[in-house]
Amino acid sequence: MADPVRKIRRALLFPPARHCKPNERQTERRNGFSGMKLLTVKDMVMDFGGLRALNHVDLDVEKGEIVALIGPNGAGKTTFFNCITGIYTPTCGHILLSSDGRHFERINGLKPNQVTRRGMARTFQNIRLFLNMSVLENIMIGRHCRTRSGIFGAIFRPPSTRREEQDVVDVSYEILRKIGLDGAADETAANLPYGDQRRLEIGRAMATDPSLILLDEPAAGMNPQETMELVDLIKRIRSGEGITMLLIEHDMKLVMTLAQRIFVMDYGKMIAEGAPGEIKTNPLVIKAYLGEDAHA
Repeated sequence: MADPVRKIRRALLFPPARHCKPNERQTERRNGFSGMKLLTVKDMVMDFGGLRALNHVDLDVEKGEIVALIGPNGAGKTTFFNCITGIYTPTCGHILLSSDGRHFERINGLKPNQVTRRGMARTFQNIRLFLNMSVLENIMIGRHCRTRSGIFGAIFRPPSTRREEQDVVDVSYEILRKIGLDGAADETAANLPYGDQRRLEIGRAMATDPSLILLDEPAAGMNPQETMELVDLIKRIRSGEGITMLLIEHDMKLVMTLAQRIFVMDYGKMIAEGAPGEIKTNPLVIKAYLGEDAHA
């Protein structure tokens, strides 16, 4: 007989989704959890009126991985990011986030700041920095979600508040050192070269103390040298900080260099998943990018 406590836990994690039929293409592998998964998305649907932008999407990310989500323009990739980070609330499905790979929390409907507090940060396709603030201040803002002082601390400034403020500054300087911008701490963010602005946005995400960072087209607009430096930075963050990465990217050379696993989306559906070598030769992926006559 099944453990009744386990049954109750599963019912809480997977309440029945309304107005959505289960995804018939779910595989046995995706139905199970490994002990090290940080993010599991199951059967997620996102409707905008009569338009279905995401159609029963499944995806999982394991601790320590760099995973890529690719697909043609308009496939639904950024909509997917917006759903799992709380900008949109999915029509149905399940978004499960874990900080330790064992205990999962269903985060559907949480606000973006609540998702960030639970260990998932992101960057954006279009750079969203505070351009009139300094490089250091941009990092410090990312650290705000880990502070405790409230109105009382701001008014009366007890020793605990002063220590916390100093800790924010110290941690922010250390992050700038790790991303190679410590020499520009007092520079206005708007004056940074484009590639450094991208690095600063990644640094701000690091300041939230995440277990998982979502990167939305981090190499967009970069020249080849900047892209190589970005690849090196992402590898160092993964190996040195132990932060897991999920990225959307159109630069296939970067994707094939970085990603251990790749998910491919087209017209809101997940059409393929696998290692880079498998994805390169997958006929569904070739068709999505090149059309029906790709082999003609």
